[in-house]
Amino acid sequence: MAKSPRIVAELGRPETPDETAARKAESSKVHRESQNTRNLIAALIVIVAVVIVIVFAVPRGQPPAREPIDVAAVAAGYEAAEGRPLIAPDAPSDWTVNAATIEGDGPRAWTIVYADETWFLRVAQGFDADPGWPARMIAGASPDGTLSVGGVTWERYAIDDPSRAGNISVALSTQAAGDTILIYGKADEAILEEAAAAVAPEVRELQKETE
Repeated sequence: MAKSPRIVAELGRPETPDETAARKAESSKVHRESQNTRNLIAALIVIVAVVIVIVFAVPRGQPPAREPIDVAAVAAGYEAAEGRPLIAPDAPSDWTVNAATIEGDGPRAWTIVYADETWFLRVAQGFDADPGWPARMIAGASPDGTLSVGGVTWERYAIDDPSRAGNISVALSTQAAGDTILIYGKADEAILEEAAAAVAPEVRELQKETE
């Protein structure tokens, strides 16, 4: 005796061959999608695990400290090339030297950059620079009296708008052996005068050459 077709409750009758095929196809599709989702989740877990391993396995630490710049040695090298004496201030030991090089054009200048967390100063020796060079270097600066530091008379500059002058708030300059020595940057008066005092001995030596 032939077995009667199974009654599908939702239909109230047996499935047709097409309905059976469609049901099986849908079931297979749901199964495949479920498998794909599980595989995707597993892959993501593996990727995250690999990233975590790399992050914790790679050695980390502070980058190596930059070698300090020996201003006197750098100056000596440029002196030989330029055929002229260059200042190399005996600055306080806790001042960081960020740069020491010849830069600019018209005039060129031997420039040392000192910096701390809250201030910076550039000490520049403008080769054969005229007295108006500092004002051209510092936009908006104008002479504002003189200051005597370390036996050197410095011309002080008033800077009304530091933002217009490249964040420069203080500046001093003086003449020495045909060059112009310019100290400028963002610092308080005490730091500025300390820099002028450090530069003064070599400025006096240069000035003696023109006496």
